[in-house]
Amino acid sequence: MKLSAKSMALTALFAALSALGAFLAIPAGPVSITLQTLFVLLAGILLGPRLGALSQLIYIALGLIGLPIFSGFSGGVFSVFKPSFGFLIGFIVAAYVVGILVEKYAKKSPVIAPDGSVSKGAYSFFKILLIALLGTVIIYLFGIPYMYIILTKVMHTDITISKAFQVGCLIFLPGDLLKTLMASLLGVKLLPKLRTR
Repeated sequence: MKLSAKSMALTALFAALSALGAFLAIPAGPVSITLQTLFVLLAGILLGPRLGALSQLIYIALGLIGLPIFSGFSGGVFSVFKPSFGFLIGFIVAAYVVGILVEKYAKKSPVIAPDGSVSKGAYSFFKILLIALLGTVIIYLFGIPYMYIILTKVMHTDITISKAFQVGCLIFLPGDLLKTLMASLLGVKLLPKLRTR
C-alpha cells in the first residue's frame, strides 16, 4: 500500500491521538475510561478502512515495543496480559469495519437541482452514527471476552462472565454513546474536506 504524504500524516496523527486519549483516563476497575474510542471511530470514519486500522496498529505496536502510551502510562510486550488489551485489538478491527461501511453506505446520492446542476452527494449523519455504534459494539466484542480470560486464567480472579460484562461494558456505555455521537458529528462535518472521492 503506497501512501501519500497526506495519508502518512493523517495516519500518524490518529496514532498520536489514540495515545493522547489513553492519557486522559479515569480508573474504573480492570479497564480505565479514556477518550480512545472517539479517536478510533474517527480514524475509521475519516481515514477509511486501511489507514484507519493502520493508525491503530501503529499505536499498539509502539506501545508493545515499550513506549508508555497505553492507559496508565504503561507499555511493553507484557501489556498483552493486561485485562484491557483486548479492547486495543478491537480498536484495529473497529476502525477497519467502520471505514469499509462508511465508504460503502454513508454517502448520499447526488441531488439534481431544477436547473439541472448536480450537487455532490453529502454524507448521512444517521448512517454514520449507526456505523459508529457498530464500531463500538465490535470493540466490546473483543474487549470483554479477552478481559474475562485474562482475569480468570492469568490473574486467577473469581469473576463471572456477567460480572465481566458489567465492569467491562455497562459502566462505559453512557460515555461511549456520547463519544460515538461526537465522532459521528465530527465525521459528517470533516469527511467532505478529507475525501474527494
